[in-house]
Amino acid sequence: MTNKSIVPSQIVWRVCNLFMSLFFALASYMQINDPDAVLWWMIAYAIPAGLCFLICCQQEITETLLWRRIADLHVLVASTFVFLLGWNLYKENIINIFQQEEGREFSGLLLTVFWLLMCRHSGRGAVGSFRLFTAVGITVFPFIAWIYYYINTELRSHWPEHCTTAI
Repeated sequence: MTNKSIVPSQIVWRVCNLFMSLFFALASYMQINDPDAVLWWMIAYAIPAGLCFLICCQQEITETLLWRRIADLHVLVASTFVFLLGWNLYKENIINIFQQEEGREFSGLLLTVFWLLMCRHSGRGAVGSFRLFTAVGITVFPFIAWIYYYINTELRSHWPEHCTTAI
């Protein structure tokens, strides 16, 4: 550990990564009772959860070759699935994507890709204001969305049973 002092922006960045790690871990847990490709979706969220947790512990980890390779590979694979799911949603003319399982999977993978891209090279120094404000907004959004969907039962009424029974 270096003797550099930790500036407030680094604390906020680490807290954002802690919450995103928690969110991705919860998303991975939610896949337990999903009948389609349980292992793939659990891994798709568990990898970003672990990478974000590592940033909480040591922000400079994003500069290591292993962290970058794992993140890059995950971004590549997830981006491919984002493209395929997005094309499927477009082709089927689905507008309310959160009402379809593919739309929720698309959104979750898009979030992992975007977040991991934001995390790249965040260990080089202080995190900039734009990245920090974007991170706070992105960190808050999934938790608010989950609470909103949990409270509003009408939105969940057409979901398959496995989407409503995990928590």
